[in-house]
Amino acid sequence: MKILFVCTGNICRSPLAEALARHEALRQGLPDSLLEVESAGTQGYHQGDPPDPRSIEVAKRVGVSMQGQKARKVVLEDFERFDLILAMDEGHLKSLRRMAPSNSTAQIDLFMTYAAGEDRDVPDPYYGEMQDFIAVRDMVSHGVDGLFARLEKSNYFKGK
Repeated sequence: MKILFVCTGNICRSPLAEALARHEALRQGLPDSLLEVESAGTQGYHQGDPPDPRSIEVAKRVGVSMQGQKARKVVLEDFERFDLILAMDEGHLKSLRRMAPSNSTAQIDLFMTYAAGEDRDVPDPYYGEMQDFIAVRDMVSHGVDGLFARLEKSNYFKGK
C-alpha cells in the first residue's frame, strides 16, 4: 500500500501525517515493503524545504522524527504510483481531483473522512500559534490511528 498525504505547501499538515504514519508503521513492526507513505503539496511554494519548525517541534514532543523530509509538489506520476491520496482539506481534494489524469489508479479522498469517518478538514496552522500546531498534530494522530485501524480491519496487514 502506497499512501500520499497532501496539503498546500507540504510543510505543516501533510509532512506531519507522513511522519506520524511512518512512526506508527515502525511501532507496529510493518516492513517498508508493506506500507510506503509520503507527502506532497498542491503548490510548490516550499519545494525542497524542510517542514515548518513548529511541525518538527510538535512531532518531536511525542517522539516522532521528521528528519530528512523535504517539501515537494504533487506530480502527475503520483496518481499512478500511489494507491491512496489523502487530502488534508476540501480545497486540496478539489485540486487533486482536477489534477488527476483520466488514467489515474489512485483513490483520492479527504484524510479525516477516509481515516476517521469524520467529514472535516484538518485546519492549516501556518498562520497560527504553537497551540494550533499541537491541535493539528493531535487531530492528524487521531486520523492516522483511524487509518491504521481501517487498513487492519480490511486485513491489509494480515501476514505481516
